[in-house]
Order: sequence, then C-alpha cells, then structure tokens
Amino acid sequence: MTNTSSTQNVGNQPSAATGLAIIRLTIGTMFVWVFFENLGKGLYTSAGYTGLINYYLKASHSPAAWKAVMGLAAKHAAIAAPMQGMTEISLGILLVIGLLTRPAAFVAFLFLGSLWISEFGTSWIWELLVPVLASLGLAIGRAGRKWGVDAWLSQRRPSSPWW
Repeated sequence: MTNTSSTQNVGNQPSAATGLAIIRLTIGTMFVWVFFENLGKGLYTSAGYTGLINYYLKASHSPAAWKAVMGLAAKHAAIAAPMQGMTEISLGILLVIGLLTRPAAFVAFLFLGSLWISEFGTSWIWELLVPVLASLGLAIGRAGRKWGVDAWLSQRRPSSPWW
C-alpha cells in the first residue's frame, strides 16, 4: 500500500502530465486557429457576428432563455464580437504557453459550453462537447505543470491554485 498525500494530483505523474500537456496544446491551438479563421470570415465585425447569432437564433434548439441571451449579444454586436475575438485568442495563447492554465482552462470550459448551447441542434453534438469536457479536465488536472510557464511558476509557489 502506498502512502499518498491528499494534495498529490495527476500532474505529478509523468505520463498523465504529458497527456494533459498534449490536450492543452491541442485545445490552445484550436482557439488560435479558430480566432484567425473567424477573423478571416469577418465574424468579429458587427455585421458578421449579428449574422451568425441570427442563424443560431433561427436554427438552433437552444433553450428560450439562452436565445434571449444570444439576442442581447446580437443587439450589442459592436462590443460582443471583439470581446469574443479577444477571448478566443487570449485563451489560445494562455493554453499554448501554459500560463495560468487552470483559470484559462476553466474559462475555456465555460466559453465552449456556451457555444455548445448556442449551436445545439445545428451541428454534431460531440463537435464542441469533447473540447468542453477536455477543458474541464485541463483545469482539474493542472495541465500547465508540464511544458508550460506554470511548471516554472509552480516551482516557486507549488501550492498556488492558479497553476
């Protein structure tokens, strides 16, 4: 029987930490890729963002309350569109470099979850659900402690909840 402390986590196990780092890099790269793809499509402009949201309002099977939230975002597209772009590129960069991975991954979980609800019924159900749950796993598993800036920061303050 092995004596393990309650603070030990999967990040202390080399193969698990490597697996989480690969997932972190994949999700981070996905965010960076999507940012540039959406930028090229003009989705961070008021017109492009409003058009996309209006499509979701018509075609998705999102709950009525969520459609009200999307309608509000469409009405304020001049603010919401660039905020979404900044969110996507910021999360992508933070996850790729492994900085503040736990909060970035948790925000990614919430953000991708909101997109999943918005797209509900317009695409394959697992298309966004897999990255949603992978992001939650990254937050729980301290994925920045391998191949990330958080690895260096955790040497200075190992008990910090940020990494």
